[in-house]
Amino acid sequence: MSTDVVQIETRESRLEHLPISFFASVMGLSGLALAWQKGVHVLYIASEWVSLVIAAAAALVFLTLLGLYGAKVALHPSHVVGEYRHPVKLHFFPAVSISLLLLSILALNMWPAMAMPLFAVGASLHLVLMLLVLNSWFNHDHFQTVHLNPAWFIPAVGNVLVPLSGLALGYVELSWFFFAIGIMFWIVLFTIIINRVLFHNPLPERLAPTLFILIAPPAVGFLSYVRLAGNVDAAAHILYYFALFMTLFLITQVPRLMRAAFFLSWWAYSFPLAAVTIASLTMYEKISGTAFFVISAVLLGIVTTVVTALVVRTLVAIGRGRSACPNRPARDPGRLETQ
Repeated sequence: MSTDVVQIETRESRLEHLPISFFASVMGLSGLALAWQKGVHVLYIASEWVSLVIAAAAALVFLTLLGLYGAKVALHPSHVVGEYRHPVKLHFFPAVSISLLLLSILALNMWPAMAMPLFAVGASLHLVLMLLVLNSWFNHDHFQTVHLNPAWFIPAVGNVLVPLSGLALGYVELSWFFFAIGIMFWIVLFTIIINRVLFHNPLPERLAPTLFILIAPPAVGFLSYVRLAGNVDAAAHILYYFALFMTLFLITQVPRLMRAAFFLSWWAYSFPLAAVTIASLTMYEKISGTAFFVISAVLLGIVTTVVTALVVRTLVAIGRGRSACPNRPARDPGRLETQ
């Protein structure tokens, strides 16, 4: 077999097994860009070019993944259907619409002309994907308790993101519509997840990083609620402090989590940390206080370090030619796997 044929087969194999969960990297990069965008205006550190560069990287990664996954849909539709029918991978499909919504939030200040189309496509797509996920939940014949993990929050988190750009674009009632869906499903899913963690087997090693997703719903919910309500009231305080407490608790789990091999699921650390960082910056902006300043600065440093490390580890793993799919296990800890 010639070298050219081997290279073609390798590219085809990688495309065939490209996971939908790769879009979580766009969420992480976009979240970091938003954190720096807020940090520049609230903490008066660095300059706007930092968030602009990160946002451009997020947009580039999104377009690249969109092209690659579009090719997978065209060339390997059976593998896409397999991911959709998978009890864990299913919940990463809304990461595509969430990425669009996050890019629309970034575009409000950076590329205003793009904010509206990104929002329209993102919100519409997310509603469709949320309905598809719900349909799968309500009509399944294969879900088991062991399949339940914090990644199931991803569809709900997307809903509470809508007000962050929807209000600025004039869609007040639509923003409330999505916010209500997200908050109610967060409450229900949080209860189920706690039951799964307490009374059933621990999450498998490769899914353990998804515990950080527990931070995202209350943190993003706080940000959207403050936009909708117009001030930091009692409900906003509850959402923020719960997100902060979950962050503190999960930081205590880091030593155990860091002993695990590198999986693509490690990107689950990024967006939730970015969300609670932006929430802390908002608290400092609205209320002031030394404590919020310190918390914001520390979290901004942590999320920047985490995302930088994730980018490096991911590029190294890709460079080694390791599988991006759990169905094709790699032989070293640099493998890219979701579950």
